[in-house]
Amino acid sequence: MNLRTILILGALSAFGPLSIDFYLPGFPAMALAFGTDEKHIQLTLASYFLGLSLGQLAYGPIADRFGRRMPLLVGVTLFTLASLLCAFAPSLEWLIVARFVQALGGCSGMVISRAMVSDKCDAVGSAKVFSQLMLVMGLAPILAPLLGGLLVNSYGWHSIFLALTVFSAASLVAVALGLPETYPAHQPRQPLSGALSRYISLCRDRVYIGHAFTGGLAMAGMFSYVAGSPFVFIKLYGVPAEHYGWLFGSNAAGFILTAQINARLLRKHTPGWLLSRAVWVYLGAALTLLGLSTLHPAHLWPLLVPLFISIASLGCIIPNASACAMRGQGARSGSASALLGFLQFSVAAGAAALVGVLHDGSAVPMALVISLCGISSVVASVLTKRFQRERDAFVG
Repeated sequence: MNLRTILILGALSAFGPLSIDFYLPGFPAMALAFGTDEKHIQLTLASYFLGLSLGQLAYGPIADRFGRRMPLLVGVTLFTLASLLCAFAPSLEWLIVARFVQALGGCSGMVISRAMVSDKCDAVGSAKVFSQLMLVMGLAPILAPLLGGLLVNSYGWHSIFLALTVFSAASLVAVALGLPETYPAHQPRQPLSGALSRYISLCRDRVYIGHAFTGGLAMAGMFSYVAGSPFVFIKLYGVPAEHYGWLFGSNAAGFILTAQINARLLRKHTPGWLLSRAVWVYLGAALTLLGLSTLHPAHLWPLLVPLFISIASLGCIIPNASACAMRGQGARSGSASALLGFLQFSVAAGAAALVGVLHDGSAVPMALVISLCGISSVVASVLTKRFQRERDAFVG
């Protein structure tokens, strides 16, 4: 893929993290504006995640029926209009609904960008492109809260959604002018009536499901960290709130660095080879974090090292797992990408909720859930390797 295409796909991939991390600093101002508390403002985040999950399942079959460009243009347009509606929301209920619609539009870029990469690249090439896209996924959590805070302080919470409107409108122009159709001309378009049967077929594909869960369970560990780190860093160990972003950003930087190293390692190793080893690094770091957490150290720094390694390893796990899952999907790449995203976000959301359920005033719940995700990811990886060998033997 050329640089222009990768940059456009990177912008589309940023819709998800930007729409989440960008507006978090605006919660207090939004609560004040709507005469409510931050707990109710969090409903706007819940509605976004709901739209993100359901929307991905819809875009997959649509992209396999109508190609990639048309659904993408419609989705980005919908995101742009919904962002404008969010900016001028007269009530909290309006904002909740607008956020749901915004997610329905924004997830088009997440689903279809993976499908487009699969259309144009083999497994190794896909893993390289996904690693480059991880640069965007990693930078967004670092820059978005900082920029969002600046906008809120200077122009109010409405400016965040106006900025998203401008960004998505620019992305729409870029897609319209610079992103060609990638659906293979020799492949027949898949009818919408067969969407359910394709999803059932994918669920029966043990190799695909295995890779999807290997990456999804590892990603769930990241969401557990996102959910638990504010309490652990700020309340438990007294890190000033203004310094939290730097700790969060350092782990995101490790994620980015590993993703770029992964792209170079793919010159000599296959995505599957790298994936099967990276999950063990993740598990080792997670178990170390859990062990140290049970000792309730007086200082934070002993926890930061294994936490950094576990988050950084995801820069190798997620792109390779995605590439392995999407390999050979052909005419059903859109559906495969949609189900992959749905499974990843569903498992991740469940893990983040579990951190809250297990909360006991220590770092143990966060570390425990991260470790459980690591164990499950390793089990999924080992089973998937066995399924792959059985398939190769059968084909051979």
